[in-house]
Amino acid sequence: MFCVVSARSAEAHVKWFCAFDVAGQPRGLENVLCLDFELLLGIAVFWLLAGCLIEPTSLGAATIRAMDRITEGLQRHTEVMMRAVTAFFFISIWAVGGILLTPELKTASPLVGALQLGIAAGMLSRRTMPLSAAGIAILFGIGVYNYGVFHLADYPIFLGVAAYLALVGLKKDLFGVAPLDVMRYAAGITLMWASIEKWAYPEWSFPLLIEHASITLGFDNEFYMRAAGMVEFVLAFALMWTPLIRRCAAAVLTGMFISACFEFGKLDTIGHSAIIAVLLAIVCDNRVSAGDRRAPWLAPVGLCAALAATLFVYYVGHAALFKTSIL
Repeated sequence: MFCVVSARSAEAHVKWFCAFDVAGQPRGLENVLCLDFELLLGIAVFWLLAGCLIEPTSLGAATIRAMDRITEGLQRHTEVMMRAVTAFFFISIWAVGGILLTPELKTASPLVGALQLGIAAGMLSRRTMPLSAAGIAILFGIGVYNYGVFHLADYPIFLGVAAYLALVGLKKDLFGVAPLDVMRYAAGITLMWASIEKWAYPEWSFPLLIEHASITLGFDNEFYMRAAGMVEFVLAFALMWTPLIRRCAAAVLTGMFISACFEFGKLDTIGHSAIIAVLLAIVCDNRVSAGDRRAPWLAPVGLCAALAATLFVYYVGHAALFKTSIL
């Protein structure tokens, strides 16, 4: 039910459509950790544990085989897809103009446009992919310099894509971690961090919910944002779990992002094209490693630990940088 509730506005990046203040006082943790939050977390733990219990069964194996058959063609061309979508993304933001990496990150420098075109051109050959990766890292660094590290904490997915492109181009891994796994972890961290904003600053999204009232399905706006944040956090955490769990989570997230594109138009389509490609790559990933064998009970423990850690880093980091209160 909550996947349906969050299917559209949860994945429309609010900073692209509504007024926001990164340095503003977030909702106190005593307001975030309310009864609704605990209820939603309980439901999330139940379904995550259920998925982990199903995975080693014949039903889980049959589901994986079905996903393998459906995604076989795309799985063989994951690298081509990532290169094509990366080129499309940077050509698109160059064509729009005045955008650094995402719509709310503005720039007036003509050199940024030239770098964006250079990144896109680098996708034509494996040999030049590391250069494009360096270009993405430079743009990210410019964003940190202009907007601050806390704002760019929304977008580690770009560093994940850059790492993937560099590693694939160089035919290397990152200390034993495969290029696709580096990108997968970056996607999970990006979405877990973004979900905290839905709890800390739900009022940013209220104008969007008023304009697109149908997407709340009649739920109260406050509850809707709590539910959307919980769905996003759990699915983001699931991206870093075992094969069936992460592939199913990526499939659901892909559907959410694509449906948001229909609701919010061209800007959302361009802005989310890269993460949609990353999620599709995860859906198609049929690799299984020794580290993927985990006891089901570890999933709810890991989820709660990740939630506590992300909330802690977000609120303590915000308080340290902007002198805001935690409670």
